[in-house]
Amino acid sequence: MVDTRSQILQGTLDLMVLKTLEQMGPLHGYGIARRIEQVGEGALVVNQGTIYLCLTRLVQKKWVSTEWGKSDNNRKAKFYAVTKAGQKQLAAEAENWERIAGVIARVLQPVEGS
Repeated sequence: MVDTRSQILQGTLDLMVLKTLEQMGPLHGYGIARRIEQVGEGALVVNQGTIYLCLTRLVQKKWVSTEWGKSDNNRKAKFYAVTKAGQKQLAAEAENWERIAGVIARVLQPVEGS
């Protein structure tokens, strides 16, 4: 049986985490990972170790802030939220992603006669 789920590239994960936090508000790491998998309809695998490495990197860059709180099951959890700098980075990365995706689409489906 072939696994059709894809691993996520580092820069792409940063973009998806920032966008998830922008849309959903503060979430803990497990919630972020589950939301990305949910939106991806199971096509993406978000490894727990990878998500926390990503969040650590985003906190170090000051694109994400942290605050301790209680999870849905009443456990202590670190919640992550996108910062103003993170919102600016998200806008820049989303624009770059759109440009790159357009190039890839043109390479994969060239126009006849070009």
